[in-house]
Amino acid sequence: MEIMLAYDHSRNARIALDAIQRMFGSLRPAITLVSVVEDIGSATADADELFNEQYQEQKAGVEAAAAELVAQGFEATVVLAEGDARKMILRATEERRPDLLVMARHSHQPDNGRLGFITKRLDAIAEEFDHMTFGSVSAFLARRAKCPILIIPTHVPASQTQAAE
Repeated sequence: MEIMLAYDHSRNARIALDAIQRMFGSLRPAITLVSVVEDIGSATADADELFNEQYQEQKAGVEAAAAELVAQGFEATVVLAEGDARKMILRATEERRPDLLVMARHSHQPDNGRLGFITKRLDAIAEEFDHMTFGSVSAFLARRAKCPILIIPTHVPASQTQAAE
């Protein structure tokens, strides 16, 4: 069995990676971590520097996740791409033909999940606009990928947040 995971070295991607290990660990699937670095969108020299920093950080994160999987007895492969995440992940599924694509439900909230009321409202408006104009990565892939997709919820149950405080 081959599982492909969209992995951007975020908290949500980590949740999805942990879910794969819990759900499919006994099967010891081959896991391909696909990480896409998107262009900063500026023609300045600073943008090139920011892109290179982001690329190196993301590369190190995805390689560390793959090394962790290998240490746990999984076969792990890294695919690092540059461009539009939706299109690059779709291309990876077309080229590699995994049995399952796994991705975390994306959230615009920071990893600590604590935003003020106004920020939450603005974020909701921006997220709705983004969805109306571009669609989310998971929605895009759900419509186009030729393999099954498992979208992992990334909310933290109330019992865990209370325990952490």
